[in-house]
Amino acid sequence: MTKPAPHDAYLATLPAAQRACLEHLRQVIRTEVPGAEEVMSYAMPGFRLPGSKVFAGYAARKNCGYYPHSGAILKRFEAELKGRNWSAGAVQFTPESPLPDELVRRLVRARLEEIAAEKR
Repeated sequence: MTKPAPHDAYLATLPAAQRACLEHLRQVIRTEVPGAEEVMSYAMPGFRLPGSKVFAGYAARKNCGYYPHSGAILKRFEAELKGRNWSAGAVQFTPESPLPDELVRRLVRARLEEIAAEKR
């Protein structure tokens, strides 16, 4: 029997609503960055480009969370995050009020640009 991938195993432990919400978030990120590796980072599912830093992560606690693995990215999107519970390192959301797909794509692109700038 094949052991499930770490992201699949993590998601399998969640209640159905959180699982569906985070599976959708996972798919949006995978579609935006098809070459990304799925990794576990800080005990949560994450994504990185081969040989690079983790650029996104997600987890379920009381709510669902998106983690850009940067202390600066979410501050740049403060207006779009208004009304949501967020800090420099995470934005929380519920299955009933998920992050919009386009916002997720923009957050991912912003983080990838930040990583590229750090390499210069």
